[in-house]
Amino acid sequence: MEAEPVIVTRGLTREYEGGVKALRGVDVAVAAGEFVAVTGPSGCGKSTLLNLLGGLDRPTQGEIELGGRRVDGFSEARWALTRRHEIGFVFQFFNLIPNLTVADNVELPGLLAGLSAREARSRREELLGSLGIAEHAPQAPGRLSGGQQQRVAIARALINRPRVLLADEPTGNLDSASARDVLALLRAAHDERGQTVLLVTHDARVAARADRVIAMRDGAVASETRLDAGQGDLTAVARLMELEAGR
Repeated sequence: MEAEPVIVTRGLTREYEGGVKALRGVDVAVAAGEFVAVTGPSGCGKSTLLNLLGGLDRPTQGEIELGGRRVDGFSEARWALTRRHEIGFVFQFFNLIPNLTVADNVELPGLLAGLSAREARSRREELLGSLGIAEHAPQAPGRLSGGQQQRVAIARALINRPRVLLADEPTGNLDSASARDVLALLRAAHDERGQTVLLVTHDARVAARADRVIAMRDGAVASETRLDAGQGDLTAVARLMELEAGR
């Protein structure tokens, strides 16, 4: 029996001033517990799609459902509550608060979502421990390496146990070793916690670890490929991306 979709878009369009269409009628469904990579060349609309799904931007037309609810018409205040409780974000450039410690960066979203200080601390300790950076809790993020900062960002994104984790080029600012580690952590969050992950990337090596790859081109879904539980054929994924980029 297939899992119910946790994200659904229908006819999603985003048009900017001057008539530039970043998205052109995108239909996407992501099942609960699925790990999906959205890939394609720069400017194809993949980050715009992620921003719309997280309420950071508004569609010009179309529908977005999260957990069976229409959310595309939410006010900014309602989107803020939805992000706080149901959506975790991981960004390419970490977006950590530099004047807070690692511990405070991770705990803050939990406190804002209504966790007690004790529960926020307990979850933070568990997450930083599982990510191998517990000893850095009292430090400022700027004292950590890029890979360590991204681990902090992942912990921050997971503290509220969100329904969906949205990751925008999470390995794009990392060296190859750190990128492998961060990708393994995202995969582990999926495999061990059943976390739904929607990840945007232009890297075939990253996309190949997903359960399914959605290739975009010119603001539309060009193709979809299902892989084998995160053990996809890198050559096949790279070829798919090459073909879609060159069409």
